[in-house]
Amino acid sequence: MLFRRRQKPTVWGRLRTVFWPSRSWQRSLLYFKKRVLRLHATPHAIAAGFAAGVFASFTPFVGFHFLLAFAISYLIAGNMASAVLGCMVGNPLTFPAIWAATYEVGRAMLHSEAIDGQAPTGLAHALMHMELSAIWTPILKPMLVGSLPLGIPAAIVGYAVVFAAARSFQHRRTETLRQTAERRAATAGRHGAGESSALEIGKSS
Repeated sequence: MLFRRRQKPTVWGRLRTVFWPSRSWQRSLLYFKKRVLRLHATPHAIAAGFAAGVFASFTPFVGFHFLLAFAISYLIAGNMASAVLGCMVGNPLTFPAIWAATYEVGRAMLHSEAIDGQAPTGLAHALMHMELSAIWTPILKPMLVGSLPLGIPAAIVGYAVVFAAARSFQHRRTETLRQTAERRAATAGRHGAGESSALEIGKSS
């Protein structure tokens, strides 16, 4: 197959790339920025979709972030591709901080006691068999409640930043295309004038 890697990446290689991209964080962030800004949509759609992905990343429903982002993006007329990129805010590097923050804020809002370092009874069985009822009250409920006061401001900030960046990028791109079109038209006009002069000279001779 064309462009296939000669050596398949190992599990360790893939895990290392998640935490430390091979192209460096600066280049990866620049690539991520270009992916967002070059989407073919209005600035609002791009920013709204990105904000939906950011908010979804703060919720504890890991594995359903994309679906939640798509639903929110649809309701606020956001771009679906931008929603996927917004979900990238939640990653193995940021999830520990997000989960800890949402849990502590939610626990404070609910006035519930913190986990004493030992897993709730039946937690392992609940995780293995997807029994969310066993971990809803001690873990998921505080995280969900805490995701609201943290996720909403983060989504608003994400919207404002991406909207301004997308509008500026599209304005510069439109201006560049306009200038290019004007230069081509001027060049074509000069060529046309030159050909007309040549024809007139040929007729007169």
